[in-house]
Amino acid sequence: MTCRDRHGLKFPFVRFFSGLTLTLLLLFPFSSAQTRKTSKELPPSAYQLISVELSGTQRYKTEDVTRAAGLMLGQTVHEDDFRDASRRLGDTGAFTDVAYSFEYAPEGTKLKLQVKDAQHFVPARFENLVWFSDQELFEKLHAQVPLFNGELPAAGRLADDVSEALQALIDDNKIPARVDYIRVAHDDGPTEAFAFSASGPRIGIRDVRFSGINATDFPALEAAGTQLRGTEYVRSKLRRQEAKNFLPAFLQHGYLRATFADPQAKVVQTEENEVLVDVTFPLELGPQYKLTEVAISGNKSIAVDTLRKLIQLKIDQPADAIELGHGIDNIKNLYGTRGYMAAALNVAPELDDAQHTVKYRLTISEGDVFKMGDLEILGLESHAKDRLRNNWTLFSGDIYNAGYTRRFVSQALQDVLKGDWNSDIQETLDRKDKIVDVTLRFSQK
Repeated sequence: MTCRDRHGLKFPFVRFFSGLTLTLLLLFPFSSAQTRKTSKELPPSAYQLISVELSGTQRYKTEDVTRAAGLMLGQTVHEDDFRDASRRLGDTGAFTDVAYSFEYAPEGTKLKLQVKDAQHFVPARFENLVWFSDQELFEKLHAQVPLFNGELPAAGRLADDVSEALQALIDDNKIPARVDYIRVAHDDGPTEAFAFSASGPRIGIRDVRFSGINATDFPALEAAGTQLRGTEYVRSKLRRQEAKNFLPAFLQHGYLRATFADPQAKVVQTEENEVLVDVTFPLELGPQYKLTEVAISGNKSIAVDTLRKLIQLKIDQPADAIELGHGIDNIKNLYGTRGYMAAALNVAPELDDAQHTVKYRLTISEGDVFKMGDLEILGLESHAKDRLRNNWTLFSGDIYNAGYTRRFVSQALQDVLKGDWNSDIQETLDRKDKIVDVTLRFSQK
């Protein structure tokens, strides 16, 4: 790939591959002496960058890529500037392929950039930068890091650029804090997000509020919010609080589409080593849904009426999603008492947004019946182990009963151990032989 000026002279072409390796393909059908002679024939205006044409990206605007490359319309440019620009773009990690070509003409230099977006982008999360609103952070970061748009490539140095821009923002506002980030991942899996946070002063929660509702109508919500007062402000932890302690207050009353946005913090007091904030949890409540039916299918060994009694929901009343969850647990436990240790339950809600009603379809896949395998008891002295083994009456080859195991451990804690002990039950399924090996682990508190 080459370019020609109006006199038919070809100019260099450079391609950048795989984010880190630069390959230069300089295609000159003429000698260096001829090139220098031709360059002298061009006026100074020929070396001013007058246009950048960008292709190949679905994520970025031309002006942002141009800035990220370190280029600006009107500046004087030469081949080395384009080579450096290509390296800058490749180093960000936002592109797996960067190529350019350019054309000198009396009116100025025209640059063509051809890029290929990287595949793995993840969100940028701001854990405790309470001195700035989300919108302010986005605008200021985008001004300093042109390729920042709320997401970052999993590879490359763009996350470092964002961290440095945040530190500069902190320093400009004379905030005594240090910015850093971590990669968020589960079980050594791929990066799922970049979490940026400031260390230095402790950021504590003074008060908690909810927008979009009257919190006094939901006493459980107010109580959960009160428990956050005095705790440290970390947005990811508060998001977990939303899911664990806030949403149930609405789901149990049929507000099945209730959702929380990111909590918003407002600085209300600043001391040498502590910053106090008021936190607002924005909520979209949505309509209240009433239950029309719970349809159960797939069951063979247990009658529908028996299963239905385990789900304490009332027709034509607000659909209590929390109670539904309890009912599903009860059904799983019942199957476990009959050896169906691999039973699977799938719940599919059918929401009628016009009538604000919901029908739940509960599909059961019972699977095979498992039998008792080996019993292992850990963490106890020999005499205590022997006593528990003598009390155990679920023998190898018997149909396994998960309810028996739980009752046995509860009774053992009360009658045999008679102290402050922790217990753990591990049931290991051998799906080939259809047996359950049970490990009971005890430890003193």
